[in-house]
Amino acid sequence: MQPVPPALLELSQHLRSLRLQQWPGTGLTQADLARAFGVAAATVSSWESPISPKLPPRDRISAYARFFATSRSIEEGLLTLDNLTEQEREQYEKLNADLLRLHNAVRPAEVIAVRRSWHFPDSGPVTLVCAQLPKAETASLANPSDPNYTELLSYADLDALMELHGHLRAENPQMDVFYKAAPKFTPDDLSGHVVLLGGIAWNEITYRLTEMTSLPVKQVVDPSLTTGEIFVVTVDGRDVKYFPKWGGGKGAGLIEDVGLLARLPNPLNSNRTLTICNGIHSRGVLGAVRSLTDARLRDSNEGYIATHFRNSEAFVILARVKVIAGETMTPDFKIPDTVLYRWPSDSDN
Repeated sequence: MQPVPPALLELSQHLRSLRLQQWPGTGLTQADLARAFGVAAATVSSWESPISPKLPPRDRISAYARFFATSRSIEEGLLTLDNLTEQEREQYEKLNADLLRLHNAVRPAEVIAVRRSWHFPDSGPVTLVCAQLPKAETASLANPSDPNYTELLSYADLDALMELHGHLRAENPQMDVFYKAAPKFTPDDLSGHVVLLGGIAWNEITYRLTEMTSLPVKQVVDPSLTTGEIFVVTVDGRDVKYFPKWGGGKGAGLIEDVGLLARLPNPLNSNRTLTICNGIHSRGVLGAVRSLTDARLRDSNEGYIATHFRNSEAFVILARVKVIAGETMTPDFKIPDTVLYRWPSDSDN
């Protein structure tokens, strides 16, 4: 893991000290700040992390300075500059200058180096939700009546599940990391960090949560493809469809799938995240997962995300996932034409 820039550590310590020491005895929590700033508590936690802090967007620095310029913020919330008294305005200017000095000292390249999308700086937990295969799609060992019954053989996208579960445990050693088939989930499973693996065909949880987030990418049935559901994005008022590619010649199979990687606030608990790793086929799902777990490419792909979505707490990437000799290749977001669609666009940030 790359070392954290000293200026970023100093900034996170300063933000944490403001919350804990500016007004002793008030019991100001990260959740209190999150409500005032209109963000998730997990986001405030990531800015204050003493181990792997994330750099707040520049406009949040001004929000911190305004909030801590006056104790009236505790009761009245985040005030505008016009509502500050002359003395409060002077305090704001001092705090803003101190925080901006540290913020400006952190170079963008250093922020990219420390980004870890699968590390969560809170108490979690994380639950991976997978589709359960229809009985017609499973082997005999997935039948509970078989003496060699193996429950995981009834899970869809098992390669992606095993890849990501191990990585999440390594990134969050003190956090509970669970996996469940969609039919076996409980409401509590969806109130922490949630990772949805796979598409909508066999997974109602993916369908429902995707609908609740107003995701700009839709997965739909297309009559021209019988093996999976395609992705559709509306661009400039028209629908753009994304399909897999098949090799030519006798016996040629899938040579390119499409993977979806999305990070959003959890619509059932804004203090936690929702991550979607999806694909037209299972190759796309695995490619989406490996984009941020593959030791050879994850730092580069984290850099791509940090560069294009630095000021956004949510992002969506549709990417090509190559299949060579039957093996799923990890997409490299920096290679031209690998990323088919991203949201928000650079112009939105």
